[in-house]
Amino acid sequence: MIKKLLVATAVTAAFAAPATVLAQQTRVPTLGQVLDASGLSVNGYIDAGYNWANRNVEAGVQGNGVAPRVFDNQNNSFSLHQLGLTVAKQPKEGFGGLVNVTVGQDAQVIHSIPEPSGAASGASMFDITQGYLSYSKGSLTVIGGKYTTLAGSEVIASPGNNNVSRSILFGAVPFTHTGVRASWAPSDTFTLYGGLNNGWDQLQDTNRQKTLELGASFNPVKPLTMTLSAYIGNENTSPGGAIPNGERDLLDFVLNYAVNDGLSLGAELLTFKQDIPGGTSAKYNGLALYGSAMLNAQWRVSARGEYFDDKNGFHFATTDGAGNPQGVKYYEGTLTLGYLPTKDVELRTEVRADRADQSVYLNTTAGGSTSKTLMTFALQGLYKF
Repeated sequence: MIKKLLVATAVTAAFAAPATVLAQQTRVPTLGQVLDASGLSVNGYIDAGYNWANRNVEAGVQGNGVAPRVFDNQNNSFSLHQLGLTVAKQPKEGFGGLVNVTVGQDAQVIHSIPEPSGAASGASMFDITQGYLSYSKGSLTVIGGKYTTLAGSEVIASPGNNNVSRSILFGAVPFTHTGVRASWAPSDTFTLYGGLNNGWDQLQDTNRQKTLELGASFNPVKPLTMTLSAYIGNENTSPGGAIPNGERDLLDFVLNYAVNDGLSLGAELLTFKQDIPGGTSAKYNGLALYGSAMLNAQWRVSARGEYFDDKNGFHFATTDGAGNPQGVKYYEGTLTLGYLPTKDVELRTEVRADRADQSVYLNTTAGGSTSKTLMTFALQGLYKF
């Protein structure tokens, strides 16, 4: 009896095995498997938070509407800063492409000229931050369309920065360009960049001249990376495509050094000059220093110190009592504590102190009085997917 039962069980298992294998073979593939098979990559993030300031930052520097910060310009508010999504297919050889969109309050700041159709200036919370075709052959890659700038150590996408707020220097360089860019990497340690574009943050050029971009990235030893970028072109001396034009030159140098797996240091040096018809020119320059340390697997502390000399008041449109352009020097220190409960989530808190050598920050009290200091506090939640 037992022998017959064992034989029956073996026969049943033999017939059931092919059915199980067939079911596994016909199982519907996951979205990730489909994307991997197609060569497409899809990733994104959500950045939401809270900002508080002891001055009226929403009114701008000297109350002129020119924001003292790039993104975190809320007096006391919860915000959806960014929802970013990137879809790309970029093979090592042949044609590819990338589309990157930004949705949220920060999208209102980074729009290129002209603004989205039907929207008031800066009102749209949707931005096609990047969208380009690419072709790669050996060590050469060429892209054409809209893409982020070579300049600067900080980036638009929030997960690419260790602090909540962006530096003053981040707002003193372009966000994006529209044109064509080529990169040539003859070795693993050296890359050259060159391109022509419509200028600073312009989908449609506001003049007939093009802007030349040049760059180089050098990685002589594994922990050290140095990047140099330059932009030379004829640009409008006032926003919104106004005339007249003048030559605009920007030179930016970035250095990053990974001391070890948990500690990294960085620096950025920026110089800028805008010629103004009539024989004058506007200039600014700045320096930023960075440090970030992993205290353990879940806690990180990051710091930034910065100096920015807006020599002619060109960047922040500052003026003296008679309405003449006035140069102002700015200093800021930022301390950020980050908590990483999982690899996809980071919670941050930040304290930042700004100081100017002139009274330019508008007080919250009535009467339009100004102060030389600005203090802000921020909370941020990041989720990457």
